Amino acid sequence: MCGDLEYSYHSCKNRHCPKCQNEAATHWLAQQRALLLPVPYFLVTFTLPEELRPLARSHQILMYNLLFQTSAAALQTLALDPHYLGGQIGMMGVLHTWTRDLAYHPHVHYLVPGGALSPEGSQWFSPRSAAWLVPVRALSRLFRGKCKVALTTAGLCEPVPSQVWRKDWVTHCKPAGTGTAVLAYFAPYIYRIALTNNRLEKLEDGHVTFRFKKRSGAGWKRLTLPAEAFIHRFLQHVLPRRFSKVRSYGLLSPRRRKVLPQIRTFLAAGPSNDPATDSAPSQGRAQIHPAPAQERRCRTCGGPLVCLVRLAPHAREPPAYARVVPRIQG
Repeated sequence: MCGDLEYSYHSCKNRHCPKCQNEAATHWLAQQRALLLPVPYFLVTFTLPEELRPLARSHQILMYNLLFQTSAAALQTLALDPHYLGGQIGMMGVLHTWTRDLAYHPHVHYLVPGGALSPEGSQWFSPRSAAWLVPVRALSRLFRGKCKVALTTAGLCEPVPSQVWRKDWVTHCKPAGTGTAVLAYFAPYIYRIALTNNRLEKLEDGHVTFRFKKRSGAGWKRLTLPAEAFIHRFLQHVLPRRFSKVRSYGLLSPRRRKVLPQIRTFLAAGPSNDPATDSAPSQGRAQIHPAPAQERRCRTCGGPLVCLVRLAPHAREPPAYARVVPRIQG
């Protein structure tokens, strides 16, 4: 031990803080990995068109709920069709509202196991191939139609430009391997917005400069905004109070997860793509364990750090004001 002192940051525990909640994200990742099935996975993305984004920004709770409900219903409807899967699927969805440069872009990512449980629950149907789940063009049209019905029911369809119901909506589906990489991508954004402190480069002359990766993934770009514009761009991704940005449907919903051991039994005799090191066992009930805490090391000598004292937060008190007593004229 070298005797150096190191201060460990006190978490504010706000789910939008770019610094906090790393431990919670690690625990969530361990829970979701324990639920993985030994099947190929798919990443399915539903994006609200640009014409609906002003409506989403002004009616966040309604529009985000609508985005979840209509996209999940569209995906399940196609999966129930005997031409495709013919049964009930599982979906774990995460709401994102940003692009790489923090522009407003509401969309939902779903991690979907490749396969479906028969309506009577006695058989597991596998997809046609590990690279195909459902037809994306049909999924896009079904999603668009369900959104239009939901907005009409909510009385919000009138201000929407009519051409939005004739254009192709962006819906994307691609193979996701065993699902572990997608979960690792989701985890950091479950408890914060897509901005970390190390991406903030400078605050100079009332302007903030931050960097973001290019869409191609090669290299970084830098964007400089007035401080007010940067704060606006960040705060538009702060979700309404207690809004759930992670939702599970179908076989992965809390009420239906009890069938997962039965599905593992169906799959036990077949080939498995489930890595033994980073997902749940192929049989038996999924066991959920918190991730082990990593031992912290000294930056100077590399030895283990020992906690000497915990600093309690200071109680916040309202400012003291002088009491003004009116003078009585006598």
